[in-house]
Amino acid sequence: MPIKAAECLQSPLLLVLRLSWGWQFFLTGKGKLMNLERTADFFQSLHIPLPHLNAWVVGLSECVGGLLLLSGLATRLVGALLAFDMVVAYLTADIDKVKHIFEEPDKFLSADPFLFMLASVILVAFGPGMFSVDRLIRRKIFRRDKTTPASPDSKPRA
Repeated sequence: MPIKAAECLQSPLLLVLRLSWGWQFFLTGKGKLMNLERTADFFQSLHIPLPHLNAWVVGLSECVGGLLLLSGLATRLVGALLAFDMVVAYLTADIDKVKHIFEEPDKFLSADPFLFMLASVILVAFGPGMFSVDRLIRRKIFRRDKTTPASPDSKPRA
């Protein structure tokens, strides 16, 4: 019984996760796009190649990805893209925290990319939940498959 009750919390939890972290991704991406020169300068200081182009790519992926998470559209794909984005953020801006993850795990866990990465990985693993555009699309596709006959030779049901 407690397990069944806990399972009922999965979709509302995923909705809250998508809404809160989708909004955060949107805001950070929008901030990067609104301040492209500052973002590109920061990327250049980290020795990221093509800093201006990468500022656009990261800003757009976070901004648009955040909006897609809010709606629950392409959640797993977007989650994977944003998780990759956060891994790159760790490996560029917070590399010391990655290098010393076992000696000083608190620094790794308190770095800015951690919660963004964790939320993204959870959405990749569990999907968007019932309250999403992905779910509506999946229901429509599977409903259509059930009404399509298995073969041209099959007889319609009476």
